[in-house]
Amino acid sequence: MTSRVQTDSDVLNDDAPWDEFDPGAYVDQNYRDLLDADAEILTFVREHFSNHFREHFDRPIRGIDIGAGANLYPALSMLPWCTEITLLERARKNVNYLLGQKPHYDPSWDSFWKVLCGNTGYEAMDGDPRDRFRTTVQVEKGNLFAMERRKLFGLRRDPRRWQIGTMFFVAESISTSHEEFRRGVACFMEALEPGAPFAAAFMEGSKGYDVGDRHYPACNVNETEVKESFQKFAQKVDTRRLGESSHLVRPGHTGIILACGWRGGNS
Repeated sequence: MTSRVQTDSDVLNDDAPWDEFDPGAYVDQNYRDLLDADAEILTFVREHFSNHFREHFDRPIRGIDIGAGANLYPALSMLPWCTEITLLERARKNVNYLLGQKPHYDPSWDSFWKVLCGNTGYEAMDGDPRDRFRTTVQVEKGNLFAMERRKLFGLRRDPRRWQIGTMFFVAESISTSHEEFRRGVACFMEALEPGAPFAAAFMEGSKGYDVGDRHYPACNVNETEVKESFQKFAQKVDTRRLGESSHLVRPGHTGIILACGWRGGNS
């Protein structure tokens, strides 16, 4: 099993300038136009969630997107199934971006919704997606490590658990530390109820990334490390590597890894 230790030279999550993160620049770089990589990711995720809820849709469903940033498509992928979606985000400007998108999200997100509507579960959703987004989504400022820190200090754990979850380009994109990468995946999985379907995406081989005039750290992970990080928590997880040149969305990474599965029991 792969296990890399944290070193003194690692740039940790708390070291990065998150409150300087520029969501406008990030959207312009990544989401103003639908990229091939995101279209393929959305196709796999919509099928995963649709297949699950074709047989499991008999109660109110609460979803969470951890580290939402300036990316709405994970929330859109959960929209037909949820009565409530929490967008958890640490960076102040990203929180403001999400709050600004909540009443009526930008037209650039329509192309992402169109890909999701390639499945009847999305196409047949009642109501306009913008209305559903406005009434379903709640934006919450918070750190994905907060639950773990409460546990370490003997405080009562957050009692909330969610029945569906997403985490896109977060655990490997918040520090250079493999230990923090594994902790990030663990915090995501521990937020989910047993049996909850999930989808998570990771940059493979990332050396860090620039947003506007700021540089942000990343952890160099591969598909084996991603799969191993879920094994303790997942009832089942399938990973796939998107490594074609059309899936290289910026300099400094070698591909994208998508993990879809279900939360396991009480571990």
